[in-house]
Amino acid sequence: MDNIICMKWGTKYPPHYVNILAAMVRRHLTRPHRFVCFTEDAAGLNPEIEVRPLPELDIPPHLPERGWRKLTVFGEKLADLEGTALYLDLDIVILDSLEPFFEVPGEFRIIKDWDFPQDLIGNSSVFRFEIGQYPDILDNFIKNRESIRQKHRNEQAYLSYAIAEKGILDYWPEEWCRSFKRSCLSRFPKCYFTVPKKPKNAKIVVFHGNPNPDTAVKGWVGKYGFRVVRPTPWVRENWRGS
Repeated sequence: MDNIICMKWGTKYPPHYVNILAAMVRRHLTRPHRFVCFTEDAAGLNPEIEVRPLPELDIPPHLPERGWRKLTVFGEKLADLEGTALYLDLDIVILDSLEPFFEVPGEFRIIKDWDFPQDLIGNSSVFRFEIGQYPDILDNFIKNRESIRQKHRNEQAYLSYAIAEKGILDYWPEEWCRSFKRSCLSRFPKCYFTVPKKPKNAKIVVFHGNPNPDTAVKGWVGKYGFRVVRPTPWVRENWRGS
């Protein structure tokens, strides 16, 4: 069985983000699959969503959020899941079929990060892996947490280098996963007058940092007014729970 998995921890994202993600997956994936959310708080999640406990990871609460908890999906056991898993962040908008994400060959695939064109770092908003095949990635982080944090700013940088060392790092085709900030927004001051464009041939649009999908639906102005998002109809049409 193929698996779509996501994680929700803390209070950054409310439960409707998971419900909307599940609805987008239903609309865009016809092959048999499980949709599983790992969380410590299932309140507000739709009953058809499979919920599993958030895997434990000892992270001091005073540290800045850098996504390290995502590494727990690489444990030798991942609840009762087996087979191929496609991990999806909660702050994405799915525009087209997810079938190709399971069909393109490769042991491990991830987005090539837009902010590091000269580096091999991937963006872990969308990645595919085989469950239980790389437990050393998590084990190494647990044993060497401090030195890894000093070397790598966040989980996706560490993950990318660890997978590259195995010789299995592959990226999704560039047009499949686009950044809302990098591919859709116009620069200041044009952003005041133009609606963010829908990227051609994109299957997923990733909202890393600000804004989030819900603020793109309503419109948003950044802290200093240099980044403005006018209400975006194509986000509203696709980022919905039914």
